[in-house]
Amino acid sequence: MFPKNKPRAFGAVLLALSAVAAPLFGADAPTAPAAAAAAPAAAAANTQKGNRGAPASPDELAEMAKLRELPVLTPQAGNGDYLIKPPFVAAPEQTPRANVPKGKIQRFTLNAADSKFYPGTGMRDAKPTREITVYIPSQYVAGTPAPFIVTHDAYGARNDQLPTILDNMIADRRLPAMIAIMVPSGGGDGRGSERGLEYDTVSGKYAEFIQAEVLPVVEINYGVTLTQDPAGRATMGGSSGAAVAFTMAWFHPEWYRRVLSYSGTYTNNQSPENPASPHGAWEYHENWIPKTAPKPLRVWLHVSENDNGALNSPTAMRNWVSANQRMASVLKTKGYAYQFVYSVASGHTDRNVIAATLPRALEWLWQGYQPSKK
Repeated sequence: MFPKNKPRAFGAVLLALSAVAAPLFGADAPTAPAAAAAAPAAAAANTQKGNRGAPASPDELAEMAKLRELPVLTPQAGNGDYLIKPPFVAAPEQTPRANVPKGKIQRFTLNAADSKFYPGTGMRDAKPTREITVYIPSQYVAGTPAPFIVTHDAYGARNDQLPTILDNMIADRRLPAMIAIMVPSGGGDGRGSERGLEYDTVSGKYAEFIQAEVLPVVEINYGVTLTQDPAGRATMGGSSGAAVAFTMAWFHPEWYRRVLSYSGTYTNNQSPENPASPHGAWEYHENWIPKTAPKPLRVWLHVSENDNGALNSPTAMRNWVSANQRMASVLKTKGYAYQFVYSVASGHTDRNVIAATLPRALEWLWQGYQPSKK
């Protein structure tokens, strides 16, 4: 399965809103006295965790609460902003089917000491090795350039979740016969960690690491040819893994054009500091996307109602709900192909949300793909 969800008490937002607006969440909204008592405690607890800044103001809470008014996501939904509500039922594509061909699952190990990009960095919790999982569909024809997806934190490797989805959807011709390369981080989490260095650094370095030290090994070890067509290359992750997925495509659109993002850390989480991006991944929606000519990217992104920093002021650049809301807004304004999904009553990289939405997200992400001979 995917990383466990880490819920936050965003229900307390209703209280703060009751003083400035009519109830936005319908009959299930708590009464004003209960909300008034809960809001300060919930906001204080959220503020203390991870140093995410002061509590959000009523106006800031009201802006995020607008996400509750989005139209409900449907299977036919195209570009735009959508909402999903519980119950989050696991998609049937995650159940193995006896009547579909099964792809091969292979694994290999990379040694950090051999890396030219991340050798003995000295960052917290750095691991000496990382095991990479590779899925090769049964429909792959040797010598044919194959489309592929790179996942971060080895998303989908546990319990063969992504391989099962791909087996079923490739057999149903809902997805191209793609290879999946599931790469774990170098270890740890947060500022000062190896994972933080790799994922939260806003530069082209991690994409260059994958290009130089992971993809060639996949081709050599398993006799496959990975497409050079950027339209046939996707990247996916959750939290900081989602941020690095977008970073790979942003800095190297000649390599990647499709991005799938759960609870993306488009916040100021970068460590060590980088003068070229003083606000870390917050720069994407604050400066870079609005001020740069559109790039040929297709982006599916998600955030949860109770995501990290949901009750904190966006002024600290550590509120995941606001960050993803702003990402969707600037992608829309610049004319990108994008789909943004807001999940109610759910937490950070919520496993139930992922289980319910991943197959449909993959299908949307790969719409319009035409195989290339390169």
